[in-house]
Amino acid sequence: MNKLKLVLIVLLLGSITPAIAGGLLTNTNQNVAFDRMLSRDASIGIDGVYSNPAGVAFLGEGIHLSLNWQLVFQSRTIKNNYPLFARNQENNSTEREFRGHAFAPVLPSIQAAYNWKNFSFQAMFGVTGGGGKCTFDNGLGSFEKIVSETAAGATGLAGVVDKALGTKLFTSDRMFGDKGTYSFNSFMRGRQYYYSLSLGTAYKMNKNLAFYAGIRGVYALSNYYGYVRDIKVGNMPLYQVLDPSKSNAADIELNCDQTGTGFTPILGIDYKLGRWNFAAKYEFKTRMRLKNESVNQAPSIGNLADNLSAVVVKAAMANNMSQAQAIEYATQKLVTKEVAGAMGMLKQQFDTKLTEATGEFEDGKSIAGDIPALLTVGVSYNPIDPLRINAGFHYFYDRQATSYNHKEDKLKRGTVEYNAGAEFDANKFITVSAGWQKTSYGMTPEYMNDKSFVTSSNSLAAGACLHVSKKIDVNIAYFHTFYSHYKTNEDVILNSQKITYDSDYTRNNNVFGVGVDIKL
Repeated sequence: MNKLKLVLIVLLLGSITPAIAGGLLTNTNQNVAFDRMLSRDASIGIDGVYSNPAGVAFLGEGIHLSLNWQLVFQSRTIKNNYPLFARNQENNSTEREFRGHAFAPVLPSIQAAYNWKNFSFQAMFGVTGGGGKCTFDNGLGSFEKIVSETAAGATGLAGVVDKALGTKLFTSDRMFGDKGTYSFNSFMRGRQYYYSLSLGTAYKMNKNLAFYAGIRGVYALSNYYGYVRDIKVGNMPLYQVLDPSKSNAADIELNCDQTGTGFTPILGIDYKLGRWNFAAKYEFKTRMRLKNESVNQAPSIGNLADNLSAVVVKAAMANNMSQAQAIEYATQKLVTKEVAGAMGMLKQQFDTKLTEATGEFEDGKSIAGDIPALLTVGVSYNPIDPLRINAGFHYFYDRQATSYNHKEDKLKRGTVEYNAGAEFDANKFITVSAGWQKTSYGMTPEYMNDKSFVTSSNSLAAGACLHVSKKIDVNIAYFHTFYSHYKTNEDVILNSQKITYDSDYTRNNNVFGVGVDIKL
């Protein structure tokens, strides 16, 4: 039963972040103008408060305001294949498909600027990380993997004990049996929002050159809730050998709130040259430490020996032994070298894995969750007055951002993005636009898991800007992200045999947006 790693399931309820556009922890879609074009790194507009803050200094004097609403829905699909899944009492296939749904019905953002002489005073509010919740109604494949291994381990220990007893007790069909079959119920949900408020100032040195300096404050608010319940091995509920007085003794439940704050210094530059515009922005790393407030439950294996002994005593008394004789019999049989060794190894491994699994979510603990630094570079070209063509490059310094247990070290590089877009003034009432963005993550098989995964993608966008009046523009947009598949293979040694756990990860993402830009 040394494969009993049930508490590892808690670890799988980690960062469920429905990243929308950008890096591992960064949402770059902060304005509907971006949604309709996907390339705004060198554009000059009020949306530049986020994408090109130095360029905002070239807008006219006065107040500029942008109010944006986005609706985001995303699905995550994970396909697993594992030989032990065939032992599930309700589904004997080795293949599983798990679908999670992330939904953010209201993703707001506000950009504002007051331009006075050569100065541009700017502010922005948005959700620059996270942005919704993701729910897996049936848990994850890694949940079932651990339960299936638990069942295999339980029947293994049952066999060792029955061999010592010289009878078929724990491996009988009314208890664990000898086939390692199992059943269980599971669920998980993660919710994560990184609210931010930025303030900064741009200064126009001359008609061609402007600089920007600012700072963003970030407040992280997350909740993770999930459980694995009603675990049964064969026909025996697992709680009966952990604590038969409590029907939830084998249940795992996680309910953890995480909060934290951080600050991001930001620098920007914009340079105009005839019909060309060049811009760059650098966001420094945001140091985040998330404070846990948790009400968690995990099983304990400390009473396993006593509970197994109680079952043996009860069975012996049913065979006409006195209580004293039954206790002596159980004591003699369960202190053999084989049984004691199996239980000792089990308890040591179980306690170690419990600490590893629950460490990230322990109540009162502070967890590292830095937002990586970001470099953006863009160029815009205006070949004819009605047409603007943009291209941009993003690099997220993911490997320099500290995360729990230094998971960032498992990445081979940071995230790289390329984008291009164009907008055309069809007439004085409407501007149409379209764009493309490619996102390439530095994933490795060691980094990927079903608790928090991303796969490289291509996004396509289209939309329009309606010029309602000289002072009001309305942006409407839609973009869709096409994610690639990422496959991993994990070799598992079980009873001296190697079996493989296969995973296939992908996503699907849709964003609708409406925004209003106002000039005062």
